[in-house]
Amino acid sequence: MKKLVLAALLAGLSTSAFAQEGPVPKDVPPLNHVWVIMMENHGYSQVLNNPAAPFTTQYASSANLATNYFAVAHPSLTNYLEVNGGSNFGILDDNPPDWHNTGCSPNIVAVVTSFESTGTPICPVSGNGTDAATPAIDYSNETTGPPGVNNIDGVKFYLADSSILGMSIADQLVAAGKTWKSYQESLPLGGADLINYSDGNFTNLTDFTLFNTLDPTASFSLGNIVQLYAVKHNPFAYFLSTETGTNPENSLAQVAPFDGAGGLYADLGSGKVPNYSFIAPNQCNDQHGRSNGTAFCASDPNDNGTQTGLNPALMALGDQALERIVNAIHASPAWKQGHAAIVTIWDEDDYSVAPTVNQVAAIVDTNYGFHNLQSNVYYNHFSLLKTLEGGFKLPCLNHACDAGTAAMTDLFGEP
Repeated sequence: MKKLVLAALLAGLSTSAFAQEGPVPKDVPPLNHVWVIMMENHGYSQVLNNPAAPFTTQYASSANLATNYFAVAHPSLTNYLEVNGGSNFGILDDNPPDWHNTGCSPNIVAVVTSFESTGTPICPVSGNGTDAATPAIDYSNETTGPPGVNNIDGVKFYLADSSILGMSIADQLVAAGKTWKSYQESLPLGGADLINYSDGNFTNLTDFTLFNTLDPTASFSLGNIVQLYAVKHNPFAYFLSTETGTNPENSLAQVAPFDGAGGLYADLGSGKVPNYSFIAPNQCNDQHGRSNGTAFCASDPNDNGTQTGLNPALMALGDQALERIVNAIHASPAWKQGHAAIVTIWDEDDYSVAPTVNQVAAIVDTNYGFHNLQSNVYYNHFSLLKTLEGGFKLPCLNHACDAGTAAMTDLFGEP
């Protein structure tokens, strides 16, 4: 038994021995434009072959599909950070940033972990330090005991890593003279700064005093806002470098809505797109759901890891939103320029407890190379970051550098 425990510990250590920035990942074709579309809270078998989501199934078949791809942990924000920064940075909750607080100590520096129960804003990520461990089965954050929620596949895990660098792929892109944008549906007109949530018009900063004065019979309040945009789905807002915007090419000005000048569809129409586009549909269109939205947007009534208990209208909303975005990218002049790729992933599964694992779909669509390919190679969110860095010729970052993190070279490959 002692030998087995030691072997498990060594296996965990081996996945985190080469954090921070390392060599440029090899064997990934050069990439000129990449669009990553992040959907929400549904596992592999809930999304594919779902009758309410026909486009997603067809798209996964006509493009390339990772059939053994896993989210890393829970909740949402953690996975968004892992895709774009290669670490959880000690953040295992969905709380908003502690906006513009340059005096607080980032979690990795203070060596603390933000759990769902803490409810405190997140100190902006910066510096060097230690992230939070990812156990194979979570008994303490999303659940309070057995059977627990599986991270990854319920077997693999990550120990806390003491060599984490508090930066994101945005920092790397700008340092290399490349560009990025985070396209966030239902972002309010005033932009992303200080906004924790919004329905596209009203936000956490809205003062409803005037409205209630004009109509005393009504009761307008922050609680009535359907949280379509959520900062937890905008990972770059959590990094001090982007939040402060000392470099104008790496600031909250790179966060744009879907509509209007400088928005997703305008940029696609003109062909003037960044090298890296991170796309987050709103919480109706990403299949997350909102309890105070319409019946079409209502959250799934039952999280059990299967298609039974899902809200079919919510699945259909996400399917149609994905089709709209993909078609717009395919119609863009940028899709015909150099090597381009669209990656569609789901951030995590539906929180069903073990034995359900955290397997999610990952669809890779390129304007070159292989199509109709299915890969059973083990990948996770760190693999995607490593692949993007390889395609943009950037150093690997944090857990993307781990010996056990494989780049998705087959799905992005050329004949």
